[in-house]
Amino acid sequence: MTTGQLGGAKAPRRRRAPMAGFILLIGTLALATFAAAGEAGVIAADAAARRAAAGEILVIDVRSPGEWRQTGVPKGARRVTIHDPGGLPGFVEAVKVALGGDLKRPIAVICATGNRSTLAQRILAEAGFTRVLNIKEGMLGGPYGPGWLKRGLPVESCGAC
Repeated sequence: MTTGQLGGAKAPRRRRAPMAGFILLIGTLALATFAAAGEAGVIAADAAARRAAAGEILVIDVRSPGEWRQTGVPKGARRVTIHDPGGLPGFVEAVKVALGGDLKRPIAVICATGNRSTLAQRILAEAGFTRVLNIKEGMLGGPYGPGWLKRGLPVESCGAC
């Protein structure tokens, strides 16, 4: 009886197709590259506060007016809500106005916990803004860091927002 026939003998091992291993390798490399690129352009809240105080970047708070009233906004930040009545195109236009049309000016976007700032960063980059950083830990903190408030960074009240 030969291997693979009845009688309890072991069947020969199949060799994996070389192409399958290659595809797996390429997929793994692509995911690693994507993950690394996804973290590109992220800045910690304390670094953003230092750079904003030095005039190197402008912080843009993309949260809602209610959130601004509740916690205040980062000191010196521009308030441009991502919840613009004109949708995302209206948001992009409002950011352009806040920057005086300078799409090359370095900015850092912040929200509560990093979700909206991540969307804002992507939308602004697609609209031609070339130097957009993401304060991904946000005002309240989360998996990316303790947040602007817990770090004790300066805020300005926004009672009239």
